Amino acid sequence: MSALDFLPWQRDPARRWLAARDRFAHAWLIHGLPGIGQQEFALAGAASLLCESPRQGLACGECQACRWVLAGNHPDLRRIRPDAQALQEGGAASDADAGGKKQPSREIRIEQIRSLLPWFNMATHRGGWRVAVLYPAEALNVIAANALLKILEEPPGHTVFLLVAQAPDRLLPTLVSRCRRLPLSAPPQAEALPWLQQHGVTEAQAQLAAAGGAPLLALRRAQQQQAAVPDWLRQFLEAAARGDAPGDLADALLALDASDWLDGFQRLWLDLSLAAHGAPARYYPELESQVRTLARAAAPTALAQAGQWLQAQRRLAQHPLNAKLRADHAAQTLLRAVRPAQSTPSSSR
Repeated sequence: MSALDFLPWQRDPARRWLAARDRFAHAWLIHGLPGIGQQEFALAGAASLLCESPRQGLACGECQACRWVLAGNHPDLRRIRPDAQALQEGGAASDADAGGKKQPSREIRIEQIRSLLPWFNMATHRGGWRVAVLYPAEALNVIAANALLKILEEPPGHTVFLLVAQAPDRLLPTLVSRCRRLPLSAPPQAEALPWLQQHGVTEAQAQLAAAGGAPLLALRRAQQQQAAVPDWLRQFLEAAARGDAPGDLADALLALDASDWLDGFQRLWLDLSLAAHGAPARYYPELESQVRTLARAAAPTALAQAGQWLQAQRRLAQHPLNAKLRADHAAQTLLRAVRPAQSTPSSSR
């Protein structure tokens, strides 16, 4: 997929969005769940806005502007992203970190916003739009966000800002208020599954379910050879069914990154909640029988409290806590939460 192309499920929404480009808003907040393609949508949208001969509103792929975009050197296009992400994508760090003496920043800094000011004062090279794509918008630090807000309050002419976010509620409300919101939804399974299969994903349906219906996340998991249902999650269900002590599960969690097992448990907990109310599983349909058995036996209050605990722990996922203590506490807390309501607690190791 090139920088000019929208994902298959994005093309119709993109045509509707771009149809009124003569009356286009100066700033857009493009948002949706992780892994559905917000960044790809914004970059393809930028290419379409810059294209000199759009076809049905989308980039033609043949004009000079499209060739510049494909080469990564269109003078009227800027990407604003953290240096760490730029390096990961194969781009260059910003001038402030180009010396390589510092760890690449994971924030969008005020220097990056200020670097746009001379660009605004230049005439566009082809007499059309100037487009700035900023992602992820959540990476803006407070100072940079306020600097961007000032620009959007008095936007430069012929300039469109495309901000990409997964959690708009984490942005400055005043910044959000200066943008038109463009929410993107996950594609229907009938579109997502063939796309995953075309990209070589063998267990496409299971991977798509585990990713919550987000095709790009499912593809990334498959490329990283992550199982749709990880072994440690099966181990948890088996330990819960047998009433095992938490020791072995804690050892399994200790070998993983905390953010990975916290994410997996949050997904499982939603399935448990759905099962408790007689609804089908969302993330792990192949585990539905085991999940339903646990959900029927567990105390609803215990399940709810464990779900709240997981949410709190997710906010601390990158905190330098003692990994062994975290894993031990997680195994004890979560196994206890799914224990049959009238059972006697088993001893830990």
